[in-house]
Amino acid sequence: MSLEQRFALMPKAEIHVHLEGATDAQTSYLIARRNARRTLFSAETLPASAAVAFLALNPFCFVFTRIGILEPLLIFDTLLALLVAQCARVPHPAPAFPAVLRQNLRVIAALGMLIPIMILTKTTGLFLVPAVAWMLFASLEYRPRVFLAVAAPVCALACALWLAYFLLLVRPHYLLDYRYLFSANAYTGITRDNWLSVIGWSIHGIAWMGRAIAVAAVAATVFALIQPRRLLAHPIIPTLILWATGYTAFLAYHNNLQPRYYLVVAVPLTLLLPVVVADLVFARLRGPIVRRAAAGASVLLAATILVPDAHETLHFLRHPQYTYLSAARQIAAYIEKAHREDPAHSTLVLSISGSDLSLMTGLHSICDDFGTAELADRARRYNPGWDVSWNLIEDDKMDALAPLFHVERVATFPAMDDQDRNLLVLYRLEPEDTGAKRQTHVRNRHTRTKLGQQPSQVQLQH
Repeated sequence: MSLEQRFALMPKAEIHVHLEGATDAQTSYLIARRNARRTLFSAETLPASAAVAFLALNPFCFVFTRIGILEPLLIFDTLLALLVAQCARVPHPAPAFPAVLRQNLRVIAALGMLIPIMILTKTTGLFLVPAVAWMLFASLEYRPRVFLAVAAPVCALACALWLAYFLLLVRPHYLLDYRYLFSANAYTGITRDNWLSVIGWSIHGIAWMGRAIAVAAVAATVFALIQPRRLLAHPIIPTLILWATGYTAFLAYHNNLQPRYYLVVAVPLTLLLPVVVADLVFARLRGPIVRRAAAGASVLLAATILVPDAHETLHFLRHPQYTYLSAARQIAAYIEKAHREDPAHSTLVLSISGSDLSLMTGLHSICDDFGTAELADRARRYNPGWDVSWNLIEDDKMDALAPLFHVERVATFPAMDDQDRNLLVLYRLEPEDTGAKRQTHVRNRHTRTKLGQQPSQVQLQH
């Protein structure tokens, strides 16, 4: 699927995703500006402005911050946690434990709430906690005892809030669903035989953010790491490196290198580039000729990144395609017309893209892939009247539906340009008059895994 085809805005979620993109950009600017040094740039705002320009014009970030996924919200949560961690202070002259708590009471309360929010937004937020911890450690002047005095109540509050959420809401009502969702992150796709290639492809996936900026950001990361002593004076740099490497490490562990996951890596690397150039490169330059040459090289690098990115992003804005949205609306219109002719027939849709269809059209739907029960049992329970599949119904799903329904292909709708997902196919499901439909016992899926376990074929089908 091309990036242009992904730019199909969902009308009921449009305000939400635009706000997510805007808040990500604003918090990114604040992070870069608060950590900027007065250097050749003569103003603290230039590195921050450059970082936001890279983010705003990057077509990869532009597209994936405008669709209904969890990654933009996770990025916002992390940026907000970093801003809060920066506010921690060491009381002077004597950092006694009560004084440390009084000085940082608001920071403790805010971080104690933000950390569980990060993890509950997306479980992989756990891999971003080290970056927040480092920023807190740096703000407390790298004093281990003072850091522990603040970090301990933060952890206690975060655990208390999570336990309250789990015991009051999850355990009584959604325990099976909770286990099912969390099991997806437990198994690993990396083995002794493939670990080298997995790591290589995980790093190569950073190129989704754009080859030029990816190469420049990785080079900036290496340049920063070969100067470890200077990093203590610039805490935002190791913080962003911990963020990017921590999340990339999880992607390698899971070996599920979906492009949207790299959005969480692209943001810290994009912020890192202008900060490293301003704080570690220009700060060391001496002499007007060298500085002018470095400034010219920086402008050329920025132009190399921004001009093609701006061209592609503006192309998306000037020539948007709504083929997916159009297909969804046609499906909704077809089902509504059929419902007027036969009100007794269910309007519930069975589809792996059911959440998209529901957001775009308001149709009720259930997923034909993910779920705590087998597909046949869910079909008996909810009695869907329609199935929407990409190109065709897969064999295992047809095997589950065939004993329960007469499956009739009634319409096709062009939606994407991907050869595996270019047509949405609408099937009408007519209940078969069999005894199988009256069966009520529900079999739970065996999808739980342990940390480090290899996935089974059933789990891989998910």
